[in-house]
Amino acid sequence: MKYRRLHPWNLSPKEAVSLQRRLAAHLVHRWDGRDVTTVAGIDVSVRGGRSRAAVVLLSFPGLEWIESTTAEAPTSFPYVPGLLTFREAPVVLDAWSKLSHTPDLVLFDGQGIAHPRRIGLAAHLGLWLDLPTIGCAKSRLYGHHAEPGSTKGDRTPLLDEHEPDSAIGSVLRTRTNVKPLFISPGHRIDVDRATGFVLRCCTRYRLPEPTRWAHRVAGGHRHTA
Repeated sequence: MKYRRLHPWNLSPKEAVSLQRRLAAHLVHRWDGRDVTTVAGIDVSVRGGRSRAAVVLLSFPGLEWIESTTAEAPTSFPYVPGLLTFREAPVVLDAWSKLSHTPDLVLFDGQGIAHPRRIGLAAHLGLWLDLPTIGCAKSRLYGHHAEPGSTKGDRTPLLDEHEPDSAIGSVLRTRTNVKPLFISPGHRIDVDRATGFVLRCCTRYRLPEPTRWAHRVAGGHRHTA
């Protein structure tokens, strides 16, 4: 699948921060009403100085397997909190380019706008892919929140630390009595729809099926139909 090339990735951390601030102004958080029949999950595994990205495409709402792609490359950007996009995005785009079908919606194991500069991996690559993207993180990077109820589907707003009236995501219980996930819109989607889609992608596990399978494939699992 094709994507837009917006900038080089071989930047210094200082240059990367400046770029994030410029790009964040171009994000759109409105839903265009498109039909969603396919959803992709994306995850990256980093081991021994190498990164392996996986993109898994499922039907929606049936969540049946359609295809998966992977790519592997040396991990060249240092580990800097808030700049993980520059460490992971190049190999993700390599895997993306191998897809045969364009997803209607993309879930990332990472942050959307729940980020100090409101542009985590899902938001940043949403601009490159020009598709609705959602950040579905296992831990909080930024924002404050109350604890949601203990039942699957319970949620509370994830609020900006500097603008307490601004919701940048939701804290969603995807399995009863299990730690919640931190959901935030990336690009071309709003908080409520992002949360709703993630919940509809959850079956009996904590992680939604697209990113759960992407995590497994990135770690070396081979899917057999």
